[in-house]
Amino acid sequence: MAIRTVVEHGPKGKRSVAFSLDWPGWSRGDKSAELAVETLESYRARYRPVARLAKMAREFDAAGPLKIVEDKVGTGSTDFWGISFSPASAELGAMSDADLERAITLLRGCWAFFDEVAARVSPQMRMGPRGGGRDRDTIIRHTIRNESEYFARRLGLRIPEYAAMTPEGLREHRRTYVATMREYNAGEIKRMRTWTLPYLIRHSAFHTLDHAWEMEDKDLTGDAAAN
Repeated sequence: MAIRTVVEHGPKGKRSVAFSLDWPGWSRGDKSAELAVETLESYRARYRPVARLAKMAREFDAAGPLKIVEDKVGTGSTDFWGISFSPASAELGAMSDADLERAITLLRGCWAFFDEVAARVSPQMRMGPRGGGRDRDTIIRHTIRNESEYFARRLGLRIPEYAAMTPEGLREHRRTYVATMREYNAGEIKRMRTWTLPYLIRHSAFHTLDHAWEMEDKDLTGDAAAN
C-alpha cells in the first residue's frame, strides 16, 4: 500500500514539510515541497529502526511509494522551521482504538530509538548550524522537557520542572502520557482547542526522532575511533 503523505507549506511559501500519516515521526522539511518529499523519501531507511523496535518492520518493508493525499497551508512556524504545526484533514476526527494503539506503539518505538541513540553517541557533538555547539545532554534535556512539560500539557498533564529527567521520572512520564492519551480518546478529558490527538502523537514522535537523528548526525564517536 502507498504511504499516505501530506505536504504542508508555510503561509509565505518560504519552507515546506512532508510527513507520513501512517508512520508517526517520519517527517522532513525543506525549501520547497518537492525537496521536502525527496528528503522524506531519503529518510525511509532511517525510520526503519523505529518500525523494527515497534515490531512492524515487515509491514514497513512492504509499504509502497509515498502518495500525496493532502497539500495544505500550515502556520507561520512552518515558514520558519520547516516543521508541521497543525493537524492534517485526516487527523481531525476521532481515532479508532486500533489506530490509537498502533500510533502509541510507534511512538514508543521512537522513544526506544531515541534512548538507544542517546546511549551510544559521544557526549560532545560536532559543531554545526543547527543547535550551534550544544552537547548530547543538552539535546536530551531539550527533547524530554519539551514533551513532558509542554506537549503533554495539551492533555492537561502538569509535572514539576525537570521531573522527567531521571530514569524513573521519564518512565513515569511516558506511562502517564500514554494512559492520558487513551483517556482523551475515550472522551474522558477536555478537548484540545487547536491540536488533535493524532497530531499530538505525530508531533511528539517527530520531535523525538528529529533530535535522535540530530545526535546521530553530530556524533563524534567515529571520528575518535579513526584517530
